[in-house]
Formats: sequence, structure tokens, C-alpha cells
Amino acid sequence: MIASLLIANRGEIACRIIRTARTLGVRTVAVYSDADADALHVRSADEAVHIGPSPARESYLVGEKIIAAAKATGAQAIHPGYGFLSENADFAQAVIDAGLIWVGPRPDSIRAMGLKDAAKKLMQDAGVPTTPGYLGEDQSEGRLKAEADAIGYPVLIKAVAGGGGKGMRKVDAAEDFAEALASCRREAAASFGNDAVLLEKYITNPRHIEVQVFGDTHGHVVHLFERDCSLQRRHQKVIEEAPAPGMDEATRAAVCTAAVNAAKAVDYVGAGTIEFIADGSDGLRADRIWFMEMNTRLQVEHPVTEEITGVDLVEWQLRVASGEPLPKTQDQLSINGHAMEARLYAEDPAKGFLPSIGRLDTFNLESDAPGLRIDTGVERGAEISPFYDPMIAKVIAHGANRDEARERLAAALAGSAVWPLKTNAGFLVKALRHADFAAARLDTGLIAREGDALLPPARPTEEALADGAAALTGGGGLAGFRLNAPARTEAMFLLDREAVNLRFDPREGADAPSSDVLIAEDGQVWRLGPWRAGGSGGADASDGAILSPMPGRIIAVGVAEGERVTKGQKLLTLEAMKMEHSLVAPFDGTVAELNAAEGGQVSEGALLAKIEKDG
Repeated sequence: MIASLLIANRGEIACRIIRTARTLGVRTVAVYSDADADALHVRSADEAVHIGPSPARESYLVGEKIIAAAKATGAQAIHPGYGFLSENADFAQAVIDAGLIWVGPRPDSIRAMGLKDAAKKLMQDAGVPTTPGYLGEDQSEGRLKAEADAIGYPVLIKAVAGGGGKGMRKVDAAEDFAEALASCRREAAASFGNDAVLLEKYITNPRHIEVQVFGDTHGHVVHLFERDCSLQRRHQKVIEEAPAPGMDEATRAAVCTAAVNAAKAVDYVGAGTIEFIADGSDGLRADRIWFMEMNTRLQVEHPVTEEITGVDLVEWQLRVASGEPLPKTQDQLSINGHAMEARLYAEDPAKGFLPSIGRLDTFNLESDAPGLRIDTGVERGAEISPFYDPMIAKVIAHGANRDEARERLAAALAGSAVWPLKTNAGFLVKALRHADFAAARLDTGLIAREGDALLPPARPTEEALADGAAALTGGGGLAGFRLNAPARTEAMFLLDREAVNLRFDPREGADAPSSDVLIAEDGQVWRLGPWRAGGSGGADASDGAILSPMPGRIIAVGVAEGERVTKGQKLLTLEAMKMEHSLVAPFDGTVAELNAAEGGQVSEGALLAKIEKDG
């Protein structure tokens, strides 16, 4: 067994790897950037090495720094986790060339599966079913258009080096092909430095089915059954489950055998995932499931496979990298119950799922309920920075059947409380309890079709508001309270930054309101406090307050304090998530207050300027 391991990653997956390594007696080394100096994975490891500034391109993506850190600490092996350098064949080779153990597949296997067109051709040669399409070398517009016409519309244009939904266009009609091709090529060139594309028949009722495979250096390859990752938003997975609903044993055997053959075709070692697209219009059928791509690493959603098989996939990775054979044979693996995973993000569904950045003052996730597992890389007091993916936890539920796992997961998310950052917990709860998802009527377009119906409510229920108001009341300290009044009373409060008038039953003996309470309901959290006349908490554009709509950086200030402005005049420009947002004057007036400077970082809701209205 490997004696010491450097984890070339951060956050949740780094903590996950450290947890298994500790049970095996393996010493761990973490790496960290400036932004992660106090991160949980840094404090969890036996040793930690600083590798550079906060941007990933200057730290976690610099292979030379990571290899140097491994050598300096005496680490024998490097585990890449997922993302960052995990599927970088050149980095894998550099690790091996440095005399270290690479916990992952051989570099040649990564390269073989790295380009979609080459991988698809390889799979065809191995007898693995592939989606009807075109992946030829002739990339002329005329040839591509002719092939698309022959395949039949709708057709999907995909960048051969693509991933994460980038470099992908659906074309519904022949007359739209040229424009979609040009757009796809531009995006592919900008994102991957390669504008080559392939064509595939667009599946109108698609389901995303993937199979976990594992190989060792002794020629053994097994599968650990399938996962269903059909619930997606903009080609990004939202909720994953195992096994796939509606998968009969004959279809499972055919798909899993195809996955094993795919892994064998590239002499695969370690953990990998073969992804398939299924036409679910007539249920799951072996003749309607086709190879899509291979991920040559551990997947984010690997815990659902662990939950139904009882296998620790990270332990298997470390044992295989140490030269050991697979711990189990195919006939020793079986499915036990059902598992689901939801990705909990610090993001605001009400604002187009923009990341919510800042300090986690409240971070409460239920973890002791039956069948529940929380994988996270943060804790209360942690900072969610703008430099990395805003996933803060994976919530996993296991049950005897799908309904039990789904209800356990929904209940756990509904009972979560995160503040002041926004999360997608409420959105996840609504998705889990949606009638189509509950009935396993799945396809990758479900979320897009439902749209705003899956967005959580903008405010708590009246019952929850009344309870919150009651918790703040008593002793005659509220506006509207008077001696000998009926028990039911009425007063003004601030719900986040909105003034609300509430009727409630005051609590006997409570102190006068002096602080705020948090209202948590179905995964959503709001702050309720006593109304304060003139308080900045209730400020908005109607009274001239210019608030930052999200965390970001001020890149331009177009006015000065005391300057007269007109309605619609640009005051400030905020850059957030690589987009520019102009903040303008709500009416004619004077800049009475200016709290922004070019280059300054601001948090969501910060008062940037105040405009006094004329007259």
C-alpha cells in the first residue's frame, strides 16, 4: 500500500480522499492557494504546502508546483481528484516521469478518450454501440451539412474536444445549420483551442445513463452497475441516482457489458465512467442506448455507487495504484437498495443561479438521519470565494427503494439552513418532489421545460413569517402594540431588505426586538428583523439607494459625490462572474453618498451610492 499521498485538489473531493487515506493508514499531503489557506482540506491533511495565488491557473493547474510539493514532502503518489488536472495526460505522464505513482489511468488511456471523435471511432471498432452520426476528418461546411441532412434533423453539433456543455448546438432545421456550425466552432476554438466538430442524431427524449468501471494492472476489469444522471440544468448534472429507474436485468447486462468492453479497449486501469445516452421514449432498451464519452477519473457522483455496492471507490483507487488486484470479482458485486445525490451549491436561483460568495455564518446540514451522508469541504465560518466552483456539499441519501431515498434526500435538503449565502436547496427540494421526477418520468430536458415552476418561493409562508415575528416580540416594544390590545397584533418588519406588515401572536414574556431571527423553510433561509425607520437594511432604488446586486469588483466609477445625475445615467460598472453590470440612477438627483472605488471588491447588497431626488 502507498505510504504517503499528495492530493492535487481542494474542497470536498480533497476531504473525501483524506478520509479514506486515514482509514488505510496513509499519510496525506494537501496543497492550497492563497484563498484556501484556512480551508478544511488543509487542516484535515497531515501536511500542507502552499502552491500559489488564488486563481487556479496560478496554483491548482500548475503541474510543476504540485510535483515539486510531492517531492519536497516525500509523498509517494499523487491523487488528482476530479476537475483541475485529473484528465490531463501530460500531467499524468509528468508525475510518472518524476518517479511518483499516478493514482489514475495510464496517460495513453486518457489521451485515447480525450477527443470525442477518436473515442467514438475506437468504441465502434470495439463493438460498443454509438449514436448515429458523423465523425470524419472532412470538416468542410459542405460535407458537414450533407452529413447532417443524411442523419436527419434535429441533429447535434459537438466540439470534439468539448465538455461541460460548451461547444454544443442543437439544430432543428436544415436552414439553421450554417449559423449553428459557425457559432459552435467559435465557442470551441475559444474554450478548447480546437474548432473541429462531430455530428450526432439528437435524441428527443434523452436519458443520461453512465456505468462505473474499474480496472487493475493484472488485466481485470469490472463494472459497479449504472447511475442515472438525467436531471440536468444546462448540461450540468443536478441530481444523480443509482441504479437507473426502469432498468431491467437484460438491459443492465447489455449496457454494463458494453462499458466493460469500452474500458478494455483502452487497457483501462483505475476508476472510470462510461457515459451513454438513451432514448427513453419507450423505456430503457439495449438497442436504444449508445456510447457518448468516457470520463477517465473519479466522478462527482461516485457516492451513489458506493452506497448501493458497499464499495469505497477511493480505497480501490489506492489499492490498484499500489499494484494490488481488484478487491472483488464481478460476481461478488451486487446492488443493495437505491441512492440519490444532490449537489448543493452556493448560488441564487432567483438571480439566474449566479454564485453567492462570502462567509458561511450559518451552515447547518442534517447528517445523523438514517441513510444520510454529507460530503463537504467547508464548515461554518468558511469563505466561499469567487475563484472556484461554488459547490459546498454533496447530500447523499440511501434507502431500501427509490421513494425512500428520494424522500430522505428531500427532507435533508428541506431541513438545511445556510446563511447569509443563498443556496439551491429550495430548488433541489422542488425538483425532488416534482410529480414527474417522483414517478421516474425522466429525461435531460425536465428542468428546462418546467422553468420557473421549480424556483423556490420568494418569501416564506405566512405561518412561518408569523412564527418569526412572534419570536421577536413581547414587552410592548413593537410598533402597533398597545396595552389591553387583543392577543393578535400587527407590526412592521424587515424581511431581508423588504418592509413587510405581519399579523402574529406575541410571545408571553419575550424581550423587545433588538436583533434578527432566521426563518428556514424547505431549504430557503430569510432574515427577519424589526423595522427600523431610515435603516439601510430596507433601502432600495426607490429611495435612491444603489445596492450591489451580487458580489463583484467595481471596474468603473462614472460619478463623484455631490454630482448631479439624470435618470438612467450610468453611475458604476460592476464586474461579476466575467460579466459587466451597469448600475444607473433611478431618477434625477444628486449623488449624496458614494461608497465605491475603482478596483474595489464589494459584497452582495452593499450600499454603493445614494441618490437624493430633486425637489
